[in-house]
Amino acid sequence: MSINEQKTLILASSSPRRQELIGSLQLPFEIRVSDVNEDTEPGLKPHEIVEQLSSRKAAAVCEMYKREHRTEGIVIGSDTIVVLDDEVLGKPKDEQDAFRMLNMLQGRKHEVYSGVACMDLNTGEHLVSHHVTSVYMKPLTKTQIERYIGTGEPMDKAGSYAIQGLGATIIERIEGDYFNVVGLPVSLLSDLLGRLGIAVI
Repeated sequence: MSINEQKTLILASSSPRRQELIGSLQLPFEIRVSDVNEDTEPGLKPHEIVEQLSSRKAAAVCEMYKREHRTEGIVIGSDTIVVLDDEVLGKPKDEQDAFRMLNMLQGRKHEVYSGVACMDLNTGEHLVSHHVTSVYMKPLTKTQIERYIGTGEPMDKAGSYAIQGLGATIIERIEGDYFNVVGLPVSLLSDLLGRLGIAVI
């Protein structure tokens, strides 16, 4: 039996987008949601925020599996934030908050940070890293922003837009990993899995 067959990937996320992306690796995987507190202490840099939260999500699921006496598998945690002028834009609280974010982002460049943490249930080995992608949003009118918010798509997305959905129409271009903006940089994930003995290809 190969090491790939022995170790199931365990995604610590309820995100349909992340679930779809991890499925593209064509490796056996499970979903286990980690309902962790996503607050972080003030003063952290963006990459520190996503790496800390990714690790926190993975660690929480590791503890769940250990309580169930399961010791085989690689737990994967991921977190994504949008950053504009050093301000972190998370998921909007309501439609007014979504409008505020999109009005700030329109016509400008911002950065998207995604962290990935991998934890081996058997060995306890913990790897964490991140990617950054620059995103350029088109100039938008008040009416365009309101119409987009009216679709409901922005309401559970960091920065209030989804590049893989209707939000693609408001993005002019990106510099970096597209999947990083979607929420799971699969290239980075494959590198971390390789270091844990799991070859994606």
